[in-house]
Amino acid sequence: MSQEVLTEKKPSVIQQRNLKEITGPVQNDLEVFRKFFKEEISSDVFLLDQIINYLLRQKGKEIRPTLVFMTARMFGQVDKRSFVAATMIELLHTATLIHDDVVDESDKRRAFLSINKIWRNKAGVLLGDFLLSNGLLIALDYKEYQLLHVLSDAVKKMSEGELRQLKTSNLFNMTEDRYFQIISEKTASLISACCQCGAIATTNDEQIIDTMKEVGLKIGIAFQIKDDLFDYGLEDIGKPTRNDIKERKVTLPLIYALENASKFDQLRIRRLMRKRRKSSKEIEQIVSFVNEHNGLKSAEQKMISYTESALKQLKSLPIVTGYEDFEALVDFIVTRKK
Repeated sequence: MSQEVLTEKKPSVIQQRNLKEITGPVQNDLEVFRKFFKEEISSDVFLLDQIINYLLRQKGKEIRPTLVFMTARMFGQVDKRSFVAATMIELLHTATLIHDDVVDESDKRRAFLSINKIWRNKAGVLLGDFLLSNGLLIALDYKEYQLLHVLSDAVKKMSEGELRQLKTSNLFNMTEDRYFQIISEKTASLISACCQCGAIATTNDEQIIDTMKEVGLKIGIAFQIKDDLFDYGLEDIGKPTRNDIKERKVTLPLIYALENASKFDQLRIRRLMRKRRKSSKEIEQIVSFVNEHNGLKSAEQKMISYTESALKQLKSLPIVTGYEDFEALVDFIVTRKK
């Protein structure tokens, strides 16, 4: 598919279909998945059951299970293996979010008080461990060793990415290459696993499975770039305001802006970014710098490039049905407002 075709199709897809409409073809699958997920994480430990019930009220966009089901539809039919895959991935994803909230000392998650805020850090860590172990047990119970291998590899990469980012942030030596390595591991590896597991659930064709792994990786990279663009936006888009800047995280918009700036401005902005406590004025100076030096525009172009490459690669596969739905979901991922 050419760049021109993709560029022409985006506006019409965005204008005509919101996320609920895009996920319409897999809504029944998502309903079954929610019941399956709830059954798999139920517990007779009162405190654990109480926390889980609170957790289940915090339904997000369900992008990851949707990717599993949409991928499965393109090469076969959604079945029990698809639900097992989606549940394993959602357990892993939820566990990492809970652990992240503990590490970041976050007070809120999806407009709800975070679990660590209500039940303290120890309960948050233990719940995350419970979810991770359940994901392993589901794979073993259903003898899904291939899915277990894919998800275990994703966990390994996510952990490596987080530690790599921690070291790089402390040394303040982020480069474009390091940035892409980190987001490929900590974010894109799980999106990649969604597409790979969705394919595994419905086909034995190794070429399809390997290609969907690559397609998912590119989509995941685009997904993270979109997240990083939010922090430098000039209007309210729903993310905690200037969170990356406050936490001194150097992301792609800033990397590109620094490349376009003079040595003097580079030193000035790097000095501001290193400050642990920044005033509102200093934060807005950084935001203005990134916007004025085309950081947002350059990062957005890179995001679109990854998206188009993923869809072009996908188009080469023998798809049964649902390409347009998958494409619309990818469009949503890179044009969402929060």
